[in-house]
Amino acid sequence: MTSSIKISPSILSCDFSKIGQEVEALEKAGADYIHVDVMDGHFVPNLTIGPEVIKNIRPFSKKIFDVHLMISPVDDYIQQFAEAGADIITFHPEATKDTKKTIELIKKFKKKVGISLKPKSKIDLIKDYLDQIDLVLIMSVEPGFAGQKFMPEVLPKLKELKSIIEKENLKLDIEIDGGINFENSKVAKEAGANVLVSGSTIFKKNNGDLKKNIDLLRQN
Repeated sequence: MTSSIKISPSILSCDFSKIGQEVEALEKAGADYIHVDVMDGHFVPNLTIGPEVIKNIRPFSKKIFDVHLMISPVDDYIQQFAEAGADIITFHPEATKDTKKTIELIKKFKKKVGISLKPKSKIDLIKDYLDQIDLVLIMSVEPGFAGQKFMPEVLPKLKELKSIIEKENLKLDIEIDGGINFENSKVAKEAGANVLVSGSTIFKKNNGDLKKNIDLLRQN
């Protein structure tokens, strides 16, 4: 597992009237990734952005586009998001009939593969695939809306996952997303997360000072 802490700001919390400039500002502020939440109003109860938006904001940043697909059936849309500019494509095992096939489909487009677990989803769902993917995204809120409160009950899952990764000597990032702020980012990192997704904290704390907020999340 990679030990250095990466920050992946979620553009779900940005000003959508100037989304390109917001992405550009995040790169200048030191973001490692740009986190893009894609929701279909079916798999999760919210609608967000599609591949056309990703295609349009892609020229504003050379950073890794960390695209979290909360859509079902996910296989039908992977090519569109890959061609739009996603670098990492993360999906939920509940959103596909064949997890292995979905992994292979993402790899076909030469993209990194992530699998996400909702707060109540067990690691057993993905244990057999850990050696085939690049990232596990642990949701610390129920997916659907920005600004929710962090669920500390997912911390044991982080610890269990980190233990498996170390035992099996896997090269795998552990990402956490949901209510991450300056206080709980510390316990998330201690439990095993090395990629932190944060939206509201980065865009709204300290009068929206993106660099300061990214640095604080990384260093806390």
